[in-house]
Amino acid sequence: MGDGLAIVGLTKSFGGLQVARDLTLTLPQGSRTALIGPNGAGKTTFANLLTGVLKPTSGKIMLDGQDIGSLNEAARVRAGIAKTFQITNLFRDLSVRENLRLPILEREGCTHHIFRRADGWRDIEAEITELMLELNIQSLADKPVRDLAYGQQRLVELALTLAVKPKVLILDEPAAGVPSTESHLIVEAIKRLPSDLSVLIIEHDMQLVFEVANRIIVLVNGAILMEGTPDEVVTNDRVRELYLGAAHV
Repeated sequence: MGDGLAIVGLTKSFGGLQVARDLTLTLPQGSRTALIGPNGAGKTTFANLLTGVLKPTSGKIMLDGQDIGSLNEAARVRAGIAKTFQITNLFRDLSVRENLRLPILEREGCTHHIFRRADGWRDIEAEITELMLELNIQSLADKPVRDLAYGQQRLVELALTLAVKPKVLILDEPAAGVPSTESHLIVEAIKRLPSDLSVLIIEHDMQLVFEVANRIIVLVNGAILMEGTPDEVVTNDRVRELYLGAAHV
């Protein structure tokens, strides 16, 4: 069992502008944590610090007890931190199955076997099937990505990210651009994620947040305003005033 992710005193400044202020929090293994806050709160900056896109001014990022703060973006993916859209874009002319095969072949070092059919590895084909079952997209296996609804494409992107076997999965606005008629697909997919995977959801859709998160962190001006259960967050006067609005008052 891993220890999960621990962030200690994480700070980021651009000149005199501090965009992350002494962030300290944990994402235990298997946790479902949402990061919310008004526009400009620093949510994207925080995600970029975790994935290695940005280097912190100070502070530590620990994964399973190991300091990963010096690792670059690619090395952090290998260490176990993955973000949707970070891994790869979809190949629209390929089928769902073919899209999923590519990152697994790359991960297993099989991409250079030019004289062997790409679908000739039985274990890899079994893993592709398992991934599709996990996200309930097996009926789409042989459809070209270009023919899928947008919500279905987001599920394939999620499957691609899971194919690198992350320990921590960052979902950056997973429902963005998904029509309301398809948003249930995203909610169901998040609920089906492996129970030992730590998931951080950065999302504006509060209905989705309250459906899938068991813990919420509220970020304001680069600092943590509060963290707690959904019930604790929704009843906090400061949070309602700053972010949730009249619909939750």
